[in-house]
Amino acid sequence: MNINWNSPDFEGFAHQNPFAKKDPADRPIRKPIGTPFTRTLINLLVTLVFAAVYFYAVLPAINLKAQEFYVFLFLICAVYCGCAVVTSGFQGTGVKGYLGFVKKQCKIPALVAALLVIVGIVGGIAGWEVIRATSYRDLLTVTDGDFAAEVQEISYDQIPMLDRDSAVRLGNRKLGELADMVSQFEVAADYTQINYQGSPVRVTPLRYGDLIKWFNNRAEGLPAYLIIDMVNQDVEVVRLEEGIRYTTAEHFGRNLYRHLRFNYPTYMFDEPAFEIDEQGEPYWVCPRIDKTIGLFGGVDITGAVLVDAITGESTYYDVADVPDWVDHVFTADLIIQQYDYHGAYINGFINSIFGQRGMTQTTDGYNYIAIGDDVYMYTGITSVVSDESNIGFILSNQRTKETRFYQVAGAEEYSAEASAEGQVQHLHYDATFPLLLNISEQPTYFMALKDAAGLVKMYAMVNVSQYQIVATGTTVAECESNYRIMLANNGMIDETDTDINVSDQQETAGVIAEIRTAVIEGNTWYYFRLSGGDTYFAISAAADRNVVILNEGDYVAVRFADGEGGILNAYSVIETPAPAQQDDAV
Repeated sequence: MNINWNSPDFEGFAHQNPFAKKDPADRPIRKPIGTPFTRTLINLLVTLVFAAVYFYAVLPAINLKAQEFYVFLFLICAVYCGCAVVTSGFQGTGVKGYLGFVKKQCKIPALVAALLVIVGIVGGIAGWEVIRATSYRDLLTVTDGDFAAEVQEISYDQIPMLDRDSAVRLGNRKLGELADMVSQFEVAADYTQINYQGSPVRVTPLRYGDLIKWFNNRAEGLPAYLIIDMVNQDVEVVRLEEGIRYTTAEHFGRNLYRHLRFNYPTYMFDEPAFEIDEQGEPYWVCPRIDKTIGLFGGVDITGAVLVDAITGESTYYDVADVPDWVDHVFTADLIIQQYDYHGAYINGFINSIFGQRGMTQTTDGYNYIAIGDDVYMYTGITSVVSDESNIGFILSNQRTKETRFYQVAGAEEYSAEASAEGQVQHLHYDATFPLLLNISEQPTYFMALKDAAGLVKMYAMVNVSQYQIVATGTTVAECESNYRIMLANNGMIDETDTDINVSDQQETAGVIAEIRTAVIEGNTWYYFRLSGGDTYFAISAAADRNVVILNEGDYVAVRFADGEGGILNAYSVIETPAPAQQDDAV
């Protein structure tokens, strides 16, 4: 049965029918609010309130090169138009009606939004890699270097033994020992690696445990920061007379990001790094970003703002003027990105798609190495064809971005890790990401070997060019000694170059009066005492295979670590003829 809802019989019911087509004229009329001037004033006031709240919360840079600035302006235009709909008694329907309303009532915001779209499109095209490949390639200047001549050998007592994960464990453990701090504060996750008074360390501030603890302690600020020595693994809690008040974990006006934005509203910043100067004063190093290709391409660093973490005083420096004690201006991620542009577009954009002649790229992962007063970022360089070998590596100064390429063909980092882990596979140790060292003018990967609990148990050195040469040791000194011996045995260095840091090394000789063995964490250790002495020398079979054939009564020459105590670590034990036998032979 068909029902004609529009017939006279149902005329009164038709208005109640939810399926009946409604006449726009039946809608309630919304009257405009006040006069045009009043409405404009209300619209502007609401828009300004929104803009202020959004700016305070989101902190966009007031800069046409910042993409978040476009979002900010679009939202401002949208809020103004939305207010105009309410205050002007909007009677339109659908998108078409709203666009017509905007055209009549919101001409200025509409023009601003349209202009932003045009500027963004043109600026984006101007920075398109297809037409600006050469500019992207030249973001990073890379020069060739001589590794043996430019990277000095360092003593084993200057080699950083800790990776970031181990430093985090030590820092958290140290804070747990401080009864007056552990209930109120936590260790921040910064752990910036710097050179401090000639030693590689990681530094990190504290942070408030939660919002309530922030409220209770904010007047005094954060009372201390931590220094983790990467060589001897000591953790120092540096207590401050005046607390740190400006950090990334603060709230409101003392929040570092907000402090920077209010003082430098047009600057774009990379992630701040916590550092200390040579006197131990805490600072935030805040790199300033610039987009150098078009509006949005070619990210680079042009300078840095140094913020006193205690007082909040800030000073801007161009890259060339940044103080020497600063170690982190250019971030590792930015340098890697710029090198990848350099390697991809070395012979132009077309070549990067077809042919790929001469193209290179960075390997996964990076580490840091201290040279002089600066910290350098290290990463391997490989061809764009996926393989397990490097053609060389780069060292890039994180303060100046000076970058040198060293051509040394060899294993990439994860292959070296696997080689080191294979040496102690029965112990199931995991290797840390390699650190690059110069050992006897040989580029060498150095790694810590950690157990399942994350504790460092051994150390490994792997030759970059011949990664089958792997040496391990329970101490860095033992590891280095074993490594030099292996280099000499493979004809890569002269046998006279097997000594390490002779100032920390002693030699003796005599007859073995007593010898004992013990298995420690899967390694067989030999403890022997020479006639006439009460000191035991300890050496593992992994460090020197000759030790397993020694017996009481054998005359040996021993190289050992200088120190105190009843047991000293030996670097090598060599059976030699007794002095009388040597005279007879002569």
